[in-house]
Amino acid sequence: MITTATLAHEFWLEAPRFRLQRGQTVSLRPLVGENFHGEPWTNKAAKVQRLVRYGPAAADSTDLTPAPGFAPTDTFRTAFTFAQPGTHVVLLRSTNSFIELPAKQFTAYLREEGLDYVLKLRQERDQTALPGREAYRRCAKTLVQVGDAAATSPATDSAYRRVYGLPLEIVPEQNPYRLAADKALTVRVLRNGKPAFGAAVQVWQRQPNGLPTTHYTTRANQNGRVLLRLSGPGPYLLAAVDMSAAPASFRDRADWQSTWASLTFAGPAAAASRPATKH
Repeated sequence: MITTATLAHEFWLEAPRFRLQRGQTVSLRPLVGENFHGEPWTNKAAKVQRLVRYGPAAADSTDLTPAPGFAPTDTFRTAFTFAQPGTHVVLLRSTNSFIELPAKQFTAYLREEGLDYVLKLRQERDQTALPGREAYRRCAKTLVQVGDAAATSPATDSAYRRVYGLPLEIVPEQNPYRLAADKALTVRVLRNGKPAFGAAVQVWQRQPNGLPTTHYTTRANQNGRVLLRLSGPGPYLLAAVDMSAAPASFRDRADWQSTWASLTFAGPAAAASRPATKH
């Protein structure tokens, strides 16, 4: 039986180290799990729609998106070389998968993820007794710092704040690798490039020395913004989910389309080890 937790697993990209030296090559791990503890997602090329590294300068990028025509057994590579100093972005967008949940489980899942709009629609349409048929896709981004952030020019080190056209995207407005401890970080949640007002944002922070991972949930304001403080070295995982009516091409298999977005990064290197807090 498929449980609510099975579907609600977060999805993120994680580097073995978020801070690298110039010229290092590392394999990023696509992970799925709960409470910022994950297992490998998949190694099948058919599940990857887009896999790209973007460097600090706009012209610096590496595209590892699997080429069309791959066999069902083909796998994809995640090893990127980080040649230039500055903050790099690696993003992965998955293809759609499909799932059907019994009515009670689907309702519990919508409540758990803060998808109040869909709950209301199902109630208004007298659909609460019907199974939840869903297409879901994932959009993960990670920020990797090469060299000392203070040694690169903020004017050219712009990858972290660019919008990459994902259907749901978390975009920092400041570079977390340049922030001092306990300074505010603002991120925007964008749905098809526009502010996702009211989107529930989950925030996890891994603690050093084996301390428990901290977690809280907040919501984006009318401009799609969330404000938090980086009060520890992290790393951090931010995650959001959006759901809308499935496109007509999916209607034989799904009534709803969900999109899961995440952003991972490390916090200030010399920060104190207090939990992240809302501001």
